[in-house]
Amino acid sequence: IGGFLFGYDQGVMSGILVMEHWIHYFNDPDEVERGFITSILLLGAFAGALIAGPMSERIGRKISIMVGTVIFWLGTSLQAGANSVDMLYAGRFIQGMAVGIYSTNVTVYQSELSPPHLRGRAISLQQFSIVFGIMVAFWIGYGCAYIQGDASWRIPLAIQLAPSVLLFFGCFFLPYSPRWLCSRGRYDEALTTLAKLYGGGDSNDPYVRQEYDEIMEQIRFEDEKAVKTYAELFRNKSIRKRVILGMGIQTMQQWIGINAVLYYAPFIFQSAGMTGTLPSLLATGVNGVLCVICTIPAILFVDKWGRRKTLLAGGSGMGLSMLIAGCLLKVYPFVEDGDNNTQAQYGAVAMMFIFSASFSFSWGPIGWIYPAEIFPTRARAKGASLATASNYLFNFVIGQITPIMITNIAYGTYMFFFATNVICLLIIYFFYPETKNRSLEEMEILFGGEEAEAIEAVVARKYDNEKQEVTPDSHSSIEKTAF
Repeated sequence: IGGFLFGYDQGVMSGILVMEHWIHYFNDPDEVERGFITSILLLGAFAGALIAGPMSERIGRKISIMVGTVIFWLGTSLQAGANSVDMLYAGRFIQGMAVGIYSTNVTVYQSELSPPHLRGRAISLQQFSIVFGIMVAFWIGYGCAYIQGDASWRIPLAIQLAPSVLLFFGCFFLPYSPRWLCSRGRYDEALTTLAKLYGGGDSNDPYVRQEYDEIMEQIRFEDEKAVKTYAELFRNKSIRKRVILGMGIQTMQQWIGINAVLYYAPFIFQSAGMTGTLPSLLATGVNGVLCVICTIPAILFVDKWGRRKTLLAGGSGMGLSMLIAGCLLKVYPFVEDGDNNTQAQYGAVAMMFIFSASFSFSWGPIGWIYPAEIFPTRARAKGASLATASNYLFNFVIGQITPIMITNIAYGTYMFFFATNVICLLIIYFFYPETKNRSLEEMEILFGGEEAEAIEAVVARKYDNEKQEVTPDSHSSIEKTAF
């Protein structure tokens, strides 16, 4: 639900920006004002993501999501009831803070509750929820465009209160993260949670025993070297590398151009020849459906394909589609009331569909998977927080420059994003290691962390099916006799 709300919020404004009643109510905003109305949510999300890390460590992932929901209610109410641009700005910013808290904590929470062979699939469900929310927003916007009056844009903004209420009360039925529980000294609860998640309630299940030992070995180490501030993330070579990789992949997820397409899809489709509000909204809705469908392969196969190969394949499709679209619109630009090559312009629209499909099975889910899985427990909340904050910072930049680029350089917008896709592909190929099928603790081995040798010793230990008592009454079951 958190992903759905994030996605809905991303998609809802793209339809509202072209609604006649909204344009009239707010005195026909120009492209700069439209860009800021869209992007101020991202400034709020940037702030929310930075707050989310320390909050998550103090009160837990689950409670942080609930706090974010209360903030979300306030922001949504201000937007739906806005009677001035300033009130709309305030609502967008406050709602953005909630989105930042959601997107940081939801992925961390998912990664900490998922076994290694299903972690990619679980976090891919987050991306599926995001694109599903975008799709729903597009179609609600399309339907509400037929409403006469201010309700045409107030209803799409207000309707997101319903799923947020469900999220808040649903959190009461979710467990706390076992890794967070261990970090707070609540070992009995952590072991019980692990047993329920992985062992059918049996705390002596071999997998539960190994997982618990790995967590506790890392917690023992982290008690001595806790990361208390963001600055401390950069003092350790291994963690610093992971911070750069996490922030890098989230930054690149913006510069490949997906949110330029999602936020301003109606304008992009209009620039390619789909004139009129309703046709462009309809094409935007179809694009949303395509994103949902093409995220399903990632849910099913990302843990088999791996992170690197999937990113490289998706990035190649995105870069190629942007190149073709740019070439078509360079040779056959749309001229209002002029002689247009309809086939070429609709070919450019088709390339945007291919671009969205390529993103949805690759950079969409993995942009969230990678930062959530590479950090040790002591740095995970803050590391994921910085990665998410970088996403929203550059998301804001893209939101500001895209309408200006579409207006002033048209086909050059596509060529720009072709170039950024090529650069991102090269960075992934040369600098990003594969992380599939490793436990969160085993990332210490992959990235040469200080605790790598101790984690290797736990991994090498033989865990058989004999029933042996596991008790969490010390800092680590590793201190006990080997099984």
